[in-house]
Amino acid sequence: MLRLKPNMVALFIINVLGTAYGYYWYKPQLAYTPGWLKIFVPDSPTASLFFCIVLLLFILNKQNGLIEALAYVSLLKYGIWAVIMNGMVLYVKGGLDTIAYLLIFSHGAMAVQALLYSQTFRVKKWQLIVASIWILQDLIFDYVFGTMPEYFMLSDFRIWIALITFWLTILVIFLAYYQLIFKKRARI
Repeated sequence: MLRLKPNMVALFIINVLGTAYGYYWYKPQLAYTPGWLKIFVPDSPTASLFFCIVLLLFILNKQNGLIEALAYVSLLKYGIWAVIMNGMVLYVKGGLDTIAYLLIFSHGAMAVQALLYSQTFRVKKWQLIVASIWILQDLIFDYVFGTMPEYFMLSDFRIWIALITFWLTILVIFLAYYQLIFKKRARI
């Protein structure tokens, strides 16, 4: 069912639209971010872009383990991260606007897509290592170079968010290893 072409085409279109909106959402922050750091600002749209590429390759009956690994770790990390951050804003402010609830839904869906499609991914250990380095180095850019998404009052909690994000990243890497490498080896 996951690899039925009509389903993948529909999911591809939804993800392309979400990715485009995600990059648009970051437009104000990208406007003043120095050129060499711009690539590290839009985390979630880049995650969904990786998944769009995965879906396009599936539609064309092709696969790329590196892109699949990047999609898995980034969809899971940034999907869960955005849900946690919006939950934190809800707790601190006592309410959210409609866009924030849509962000919770769409980012939660990102994480679900990673989990659902992981069973179809063909990822090698080195590809997961590269993807893990990608999301680990993003911690440095977000919390040292300041490319963390600007959203409500999150910057007031930067240190705590960095700690939460670090451990979330480690958890995602372990889950990725278990689901993409270990579990598939155990079936052989």
